[in-house]
Amino acid sequence: MENSHFKAIIITSLGVLLMSFESLLIKLTSIQALTFSFYVGLFMFLSINIILFSTKQKKIVSVYKESLKPIIICGILFGISNIFFISAIKNTSVANTVMIFASAPLFSSLYAYLLYKEKSKKNIYIASFFIFLGLFIIFSSQIGGGDLIGNLFALACVNLFALSFVILSKYKKANRLAITAFAGFSITIISFTFVDSFIIDNRTLMILLLAGVLVSPISRLLMGIGTKSLPASEVSILLIIETLMAPVWVWIVLKEVPSSSTFLGGSIILVTLLLNSIYLIKSKKAV
Repeated sequence: MENSHFKAIIITSLGVLLMSFESLLIKLTSIQALTFSFYVGLFMFLSINIILFSTKQKKIVSVYKESLKPIIICGILFGISNIFFISAIKNTSVANTVMIFASAPLFSSLYAYLLYKEKSKKNIYIASFFIFLGLFIIFSSQIGGGDLIGNLFALACVNLFALSFVILSKYKKANRLAITAFAGFSITIISFTFVDSFIIDNRTLMILLLAGVLVSPISRLLMGIGTKSLPASEVSILLIIETLMAPVWVWIVLKEVPSSSTFLGGSIILVTLLLNSIYLIKSKKAV
């Protein structure tokens, strides 16, 4: 049992670490957010369905048919959330985006109550105060600046992601890869509707292939396998890997340095999430 738990942690950690490269790949291109979204969504849809076909073969149709409702709802929400994420990365720093995205547990608790009347425990209210404080520090220093629109995209992204996560928690048997594939389909269709240009050069195509065929699907596959046997509190801690490493890759390659307000606000959010997750783990062990 302990070996399988440790294996799940390693697999999930590798998935989250691989996912942390997505922000750098977005920053390495000069194309518009919607153009990037269109190609990545298309490559995600194709590559993940290839994985599904290779593992499920003739059962691939039943995979979609059995969980059609959550696949469509969560796929669309995840898809729009991804478009907002890419738009955020294009309009503000990676650090700002991932620090704001780290507040997902707060919004998940809010939507769980609004949709299913699930009441949060006292620790969530305490954590929410400090997360809001961190978000306020990040936003307040950039009101009127160029980063504000990117921060708002990131805030929209985390809200839709949290909403989809809450809905998905009620459909535990729904195939996560099928949902991610439909998210890719949603990204492609929505981007196609609004994109101005589909023209890309060979370098950009290579980056898009890397993002849409390797990084995105493989990271989701690893996370999907690993998180099946891990409690939410442990998953929350592992997701901090992405929050910490994404700005590091961008700093190493592109020398993008986060602002002091991002450091301060982001540190408050990260420490809050870490302490809250540790509290939840200890509480479960005490029961």
